[in-house]
Amino acid sequence: MGLFDMFKRQNERVEDIWNDLELFTDETEKDVALKTLAINTVIGMIARTIVQSEFRIKKNDDYIKDSMYYKLNIQPNLNQSSAAFWEDVIEKLVYDGECLIIQSDTKDLLIATDFYRKEYAVKSDIFSNVVVKDYEFERSFTRDEVLYLEYGNAKLSTIIDSLFYDYGSLLKRMFESQLKRNQIRATVDVEGTFRKDDAGNHPLQTFINKAYSAIQKQTVAIIPQQKGFTYKEHSTNTSNSQSTDEIEKVTNSYLVQVGQAVGIPPTLMKGDVSDVEAATRNYMQMCISPILKIISDELNMQFVSKSNYLKGEKIEIKQVKYRDVFDVAIQIDKLISSGAFNGNELRDILDFDKTNEEIHEEYHITKNYQTARESLEE
Repeated sequence: MGLFDMFKRQNERVEDIWNDLELFTDETEKDVALKTLAINTVIGMIARTIVQSEFRIKKNDDYIKDSMYYKLNIQPNLNQSSAAFWEDVIEKLVYDGECLIIQSDTKDLLIATDFYRKEYAVKSDIFSNVVVKDYEFERSFTRDEVLYLEYGNAKLSTIIDSLFYDYGSLLKRMFESQLKRNQIRATVDVEGTFRKDDAGNHPLQTFINKAYSAIQKQTVAIIPQQKGFTYKEHSTNTSNSQSTDEIEKVTNSYLVQVGQAVGIPPTLMKGDVSDVEAATRNYMQMCISPILKIISDELNMQFVSKSNYLKGEKIEIKQVKYRDVFDVAIQIDKLISSGAFNGNELRDILDFDKTNEEIHEEYHITKNYQTARESLEE
C-alpha cells in the first residue's frame, strides 16, 4: 500500500466516525408550543365562560324543564356531559370558524369532526360525508336537520398563523440566544481513529454519551480522562444574551394580539387586576354574547317553530354572572322606588326566575319622586 493510499484510507475511516456520531440534537419546534399555548389560552377562556351558561326553555312566560332542557344542560349524548360537549363545540367554532352538530337516530347531539357542505341558493344546503370520530354516516343531512354554527370572525387558525409569521421569527431568535446563555460547550480531543465494537458502537460515542448524561443529571459530575480522549469545557460570553423577561414580553404580546382578534381585552389576557370589572364587561359583550347569540339563534331556528316562537316560546341562554346581586343592590332599589320597573321585571333582567307573588307585579314609587304639584296639594 502506498503512502497516499494509507492516508486516504485513514481519512475515510475518520470521516465515517464523524458521520456516525450523534453530536447534535434536533431543534425543538417552538412555533408549535407557542401556537398551542395561544389556542389553549384563548379558546380555553371562552369555553370555560360559556359552559357555565344555562340553556332555558321558555313557554307561556314560564321556564320549563323538559327533555330538551336535560339534553342541552346535562347530557347531550351517551358519552359526553354538557360541559365537555360545549367545550368541544366552542373549540371547533372559534378555531375552525364553523361547527356541525347532528342528531343521531336516538336524538343524541353529536359533533361532526369532518363533513362536506354543498351550498345552494334557493334550497337547503346538503351535508354529506359526515364523520363523527371514526364513524362515517352513509346518509346525507339537509340544513333543517342539523345545527350548523358559523363564527362571524375569521378562522382563529388563520389568525394565529399570520401573527406567528412576525412573532415566530423574533421569538425563535430570542430562544436561541437564551439557550446559549448557559450552554455547556465542550470539545473532545481524539488521538488516532477507532473502529466500532462488536455491538456496532463507537468508543468515542459511548464516552460522549456517558459524559453528557453525567453533566445533565448529576450535581457533581466527574469525567475521567481516558487514554486517547481529552474532554474540555469552554465558557461562553453571556453579557449580550437575551433575558427571559424579554421573551415573556414577546410571548404575552403575541397572546394579546390573538385574544384581541376574538374580542378578549388585553387586561384579561395578561392577568392584570386593575379595572377588571370594566374589562370583564367588555369581554362578555364583545366576545361571549356574540357567540351565545349564534348558538341561541340556531337552536331556536331548528327546535322551535315559527308560529311557536312568535307566541313567545324560545330557547334562551342565561349567561354566567360576572357581578354579584349585592353589588347592584342600590341600583335595584332606585329602579323600583322610581316606578320604572316592578319586581318581576328586574328579576328577569337579573336572570332570576319570576315569582307568583303579587307584590312583584306591582309598581312602587317613593314620596321623593312626587311631582311639584302633588307636593303643594298636600
